[in-house]
Amino acid sequence: MKIAVEGCCHGELDSTYRRIAELESQNNYKVDLLLICGDFQAIRNYQDLQCMAVPPKYRKLGEFHRYYTGAATAPILTIVIGGNHEASNYLWELYHGGWMAPNIYFLGQAGCVQVNGIRIAGASGIFKGHDFSRGHFETLPYDNGSMRSIYHIREFNVRRLSLISSPDIFMSHDWPQHIAHHGNLGGLLRRKPFFKQDIQTGQLGSPPLKDLLFNLKPAWWFAAHLHVRFEATVVHESPDQPMGDGAAAPAPAPVARNPDEIAIDDDDDEDGAAAGEDSKAPVVEAVVEATPTEAQHSNPDEITLDDEEEDVAPPPPPPPPPPPRRETKFLALDKCLPNRQFLEVVDLPTSASFADAPAPVLAFDPEWLAITRAFHPFLSTTRYQPPFPSLEEAWESIGKELAWVKENVGKKLGIEESVESPVWRVDACQKFVMTAPGPEQDGQAQQQQPPFFSNPQTEAIASLLEIPNKIR
Repeated sequence: MKIAVEGCCHGELDSTYRRIAELESQNNYKVDLLLICGDFQAIRNYQDLQCMAVPPKYRKLGEFHRYYTGAATAPILTIVIGGNHEASNYLWELYHGGWMAPNIYFLGQAGCVQVNGIRIAGASGIFKGHDFSRGHFETLPYDNGSMRSIYHIREFNVRRLSLISSPDIFMSHDWPQHIAHHGNLGGLLRRKPFFKQDIQTGQLGSPPLKDLLFNLKPAWWFAAHLHVRFEATVVHESPDQPMGDGAAAPAPAPVARNPDEIAIDDDDDEDGAAAGEDSKAPVVEAVVEATPTEAQHSNPDEITLDDEEEDVAPPPPPPPPPPPRRETKFLALDKCLPNRQFLEVVDLPTSASFADAPAPVLAFDPEWLAITRAFHPFLSTTRYQPPFPSLEEAWESIGKELAWVKENVGKKLGIEESVESPVWRVDACQKFVMTAPGPEQDGQAQQQQPPFFSNPQTEAIASLLEIPNKIR
């Protein structure tokens, strides 16, 4: 399956789909799925703009509202996570994930789904230590502080993600901490010299995402945020392999501000070194395939004398070949602008059972549904985050909930018990519904923040899993 991956979208949906169509025409292939790694900017109307943490001069309606109202249709199944420049009120409506527009699916603040059997997990937002251990306390209307804290990733979601078995793909907006040491660091610093201080002090990237990378060991990790293309390979040889040099980071010194980042005056530490300068390099979209580990071979030039082996002890058997190295291929991409490396196509194998599927099938992941049920009592909508269960208690609870999920969810989705390897299609539960008006209808209220809209898709997930809907 050919998967297009984009860095920061910044509302440029038309340009994104147009570039994919050009690639399809040039290379004579069909892209099956698009993944967008944050700063998607799902702005439905002018009121949503008032919920986006950017200076007023950057508050532009963009193109998403046309897809939301039905004036345009996404030509490719698109899966999105949130970044740090979003209309966070709409993303909160769909906390557990849901259709933002027809054929455009938000993975949620954290989530895991399957597309033709490929497991795709992801985390929205960026890391800020002072909000990490809090609950989701933000409510409309947002003040200056909550408009920013709402997109700061929470420990609740990191803990949930840490308990899934290894996904094929992980999406994030932030980079994992220390990932720069696993690629061409010199090349990165030549393009982004103002990253140097943050890399030296360990400030570049997210510590919780580093832990997730090492725990989950996905085959691919896609990211955005820093507005530069960068690839790396992390080899998982042992569970305690360090990321980076392991040295304690000295106190950070003042760093040069990234000239391409959106600066927010009252949040000076917001992005550190996030974004990039205007590069004149051509846009590169490559088809990247995983490289298998080379097989072990004996020396073809060795002379073997069979008749000399009669009177000597047989040599010891050769040691078994080492197990294949497990690797994560990391790829970060730029933002959607001309002459930027913002889009790339990768090729992943899919299950043979989907070979004849006319279109990609988006399905719920049973394990993630079980984790959602198991951790729902700990989802806090106040500043206080209740203590989490121990790891042993969490695994025990997830095991029980997975049994419940397998027993009940298929029935609720109308799948007969006799079906082997059932596919729990998302659209059997969640249907896109416009909850807010389009930009033509918000009229005199366009300079105000909107009211909260309860989303039927979130109600549908709560009903499917028989959990209270806390998203209000």
